[in-house]
Amino acid sequence: MRIGTVLRDLHHDENELARTLLRVADEHRADHEVHRMGRHLAEWSTRHVREIAFIATSFGEQLEPVPDSTPTLVDGARQWVSERRGRSAETELVMVRDLRDVYLRASSVLTDWEMIGQAAQAIVHDELLELATRCQAETKRQATWANAKIKECSTQALVV
Repeated sequence: MRIGTVLRDLHHDENELARTLLRVADEHRADHEVHRMGRHLAEWSTRHVREIAFIATSFGEQLEPVPDSTPTLVDGARQWVSERRGRSAETELVMVRDLRDVYLRASSVLTDWEMIGQAAQAIVHDELLELATRCQAETKRQATWANAKIKECSTQALVV
């Protein structure tokens, strides 16, 4: 079985999604919804990372249950600039690009969860299927939020 390999990839992708959501939330503090929801949605991916690490042992994988959310020096600098710059036409365009990154990452994770769900059905692994079903629904909400924010922000960012 190659389920462990996909779980390892999914673990990595969920880590990256959580990191991206936190980065976007911190870089766009001036938009309170992006800041609040970005941090909230990152918590979902962080929980997914822990749950993937736990179940992956059943498939021969040893994964780190705690994602590395340590901000880099560049992340700190971006946050500092964001806090001082506020909202502008330039930051709106950057935010749309950042939200697109969140959407693309979430879409990739969504596909990984679909693959895991299909495999869980094939091997009749109820615990894995429940995890895949629940996390896939949450990841879909992450992607939907990012897409909705893109729609909301892109007009102002591109036309103004």
